[in-house]
Amino acid sequence: MPNLRHKLAVLADAAKYDASCASSGSSRKGKAGELGNTNKIGICHSYTPDGRCVSLLKILLTNHCIYDCQYCVNRVSSDVPRERFSVEEVVYLTMEFYRRNYIEGLFLSSGIIQSVDYTMGQLVAVAKTLRTREGYNGYVHLKTVPAASPELLAEAGKWADRLSANIELPTQVDLDRFAPEKKIADVADTMSTVAEKIAEAKVEKRKFTSAPAYAPAGQSTQMIVGASPSFDATILSTASALYSKHRLRRVYYSAFSPFPKADSRLPQQAAPLVREHRLYQADWLMRFYHFDAKELTTPEQPNLDLTIDPKLSWALRFRDLFPVDINKASPARLLRVPGLGKRNVDRIVAARRFRSIRLADLAKLRISLAKVRPWITTADHNPHTRLLDRQDLRSAILQKPQQLELFPAAVTAVTGEI
Repeated sequence: MPNLRHKLAVLADAAKYDASCASSGSSRKGKAGELGNTNKIGICHSYTPDGRCVSLLKILLTNHCIYDCQYCVNRVSSDVPRERFSVEEVVYLTMEFYRRNYIEGLFLSSGIIQSVDYTMGQLVAVAKTLRTREGYNGYVHLKTVPAASPELLAEAGKWADRLSANIELPTQVDLDRFAPEKKIADVADTMSTVAEKIAEAKVEKRKFTSAPAYAPAGQSTQMIVGASPSFDATILSTASALYSKHRLRRVYYSAFSPFPKADSRLPQQAAPLVREHRLYQADWLMRFYHFDAKELTTPEQPNLDLTIDPKLSWALRFRDLFPVDINKASPARLLRVPGLGKRNVDRIVAARRFRSIRLADLAKLRISLAKVRPWITTADHNPHTRLLDRQDLRSAILQKPQQLELFPAAVTAVTGEI
């Protein structure tokens, strides 16, 4: 099927810029007479050198689009090769790839064709056909189209494990500049509708175990980093608001990469991947470590520090809050200590019920003493807290990430371990 192979090459490549294709959180058990299942721990992804995910069939229904978003290679004014799958072709590819163990699920997005509702209807038709006609019980992620009708969104969540509506840029000012057809209000309304449906389905499920699920893996979104001049502070503030208002499962960050014949207003160099990485770290701190978005940057430095992680950057700005007593501090305070993760904090809290924690105990818990010693006190003597008084603490950390000297050019331990 040469024509189908060509479509697959074009539309799989066109989908590589969408990072929001994770699959964790769903749970569809295998059923007699049906094919596939999903797992709460999610699908383990692997990526080709050009960024494509090979454990999900990650494709666009079409890369034709009536919008002219300047940051998108598939915009209407672009001269890229155009292709379009039919509903039946996507169903065929999904089933055949799954049977051959090439994939574990489907991630389906699309350019906007004819109208918002027409496009959304085509995406829903794929998922519905897979579930009802083919008996496919594996993972399906559908990209919702902002401003689609509530009826279509309700239908989409009935057949898909996860839904996502990409906000793309963090402010309406950014969208007005690069994607004037898109409105953040439309994306927010779509997210709100999906969030309400998810909440309603959970309530019904608690009342009746046979009640149908609605997007059991939740919803997500994506923001492009570096296409617009917005600072990290703005990006994190927008992400925090989306988590709070719409109970998103994840916000994904995708570093902008220039492409041929792009708008001259767009950056000519790719956004550094380390910036994307720092945003993910900051996002993790907001979701699991009780950090507020406003704590992670400052008005003087609205972008995250690319040389150190956001938690260490915060600790260096607020070193007056340290050292933290490992044996007395609350779990929330322990989570703010550089080098302590959630799992280690849980272990420390459990262990200190039976004995006072010493540095040797932290080593047994496989905690990096080099990272945590300047920031904590334990039941035994820890002279490394004096490092907090050094003006060059940040420089010392950057120069020697594995070992900090208590006094410059001085050996302070017989063992050499600091």
